Amino acid sequence: MTKIQDDIQVQFIELLQKLIGVSSFSKEEDKAADVIRKFLKSKKIPFETKLNNTWAKNKHYNFLKPTILLNSHIDTVKPVSGWNKDPFNATVEENKLYGLGSNDAGAALISLLATFLHFYDKDDLKYNIIFAATSEEEISGKNGIEQIEEITSSCEFAIVGEPTEMKMAIAEKGLMVLDAEVKGKAGHAARNDGLNAIYLAMVDVQWFQNYQFKKINPTLGPVKLTVSMIHAGTQHNVVPDVCKYTVDVRTIPEYSTDQILEIIRDNVKADIKARSTRLQPSQIDKEHMIVKAAEKLGIETFGSSTLSDQALLKIPSVKIGPGKSERSHTADEFIYLQEIEDGLTIYRKLLEQVL
Repeated sequence: MTKIQDDIQVQFIELLQKLIGVSSFSKEEDKAADVIRKFLKSKKIPFETKLNNTWAKNKHYNFLKPTILLNSHIDTVKPVSGWNKDPFNATVEENKLYGLGSNDAGAALISLLATFLHFYDKDDLKYNIIFAATSEEEISGKNGIEQIEEITSSCEFAIVGEPTEMKMAIAEKGLMVLDAEVKGKAGHAARNDGLNAIYLAMVDVQWFQNYQFKKINPTLGPVKLTVSMIHAGTQHNVVPDVCKYTVDVRTIPEYSTDQILEIIRDNVKADIKARSTRLQPSQIDKEHMIVKAAEKLGIETFGSSTLSDQALLKIPSVKIGPGKSERSHTADEFIYLQEIEDGLTIYRKLLEQVL
């Protein structure tokens, strides 16, 4: 690494440390948004804002050219119990940068911003570039990336920054959460009275455990059904007349949400209601130039079962970033400094293939 490259890396690591130093829970990202905006101001880069979302265009933005979106999020989950370090004090130990949001997705955010700055004032690009630091990703909130849909939908494709070990997710499962209610009939537990709603729900639960959808996505695999919560009963001697449970459904492009709901409702006893159907699965054509660019660089591609803002984008997208998904939302979250360096290098090389 050259001295100039080293200086660039240092300033962005310092930016990540500043982001870690401010609380940026979902719906409370104003301080983190301010950190990003002050940084852009320091670089004399114009930007636009809406709520806690911030975006900027390359210096020679041309409306006649197609546009690439570089996006990651500024919000974090709340720290879990078990932290041995201060989650808001970004410390470096043994080449690891510790802190809440360091891995998910601060490293990807600052690496994409560094990449944007690298190409910012070049006047011979084939594509425009928009960098967007958005909010409420962790809760798929409506005040996040959906607030700038007018901007994102005008782009040709997006690179979404999330911890993937710099492997490229070319498909991502969607999410549908179902609330289910089974009704029985109350009775005395000592007699053969009533109709036990728990027993009825157990039949449903077994169906969810065993059912396999016929269509399988070649990258993502099958639809995944998980009963994740269940509640029934008021006291030990009363046969429960209602049992409620929750189902986590990870969807694939081969089925619409309506099709999945129809299959489920045809096979279970519960009354099924979907909380939302807006978090859709996504996949990009394997012949898309950004996928081909990844292949040329030897970047591994895969299908992701975890959700990101890809679910809310209406344009083709890939997900790639420094860090490891398994570290997200854990105590003493960290990112290796080497991973940040690799992120800076690979993002830049990836865009050089298409710009």
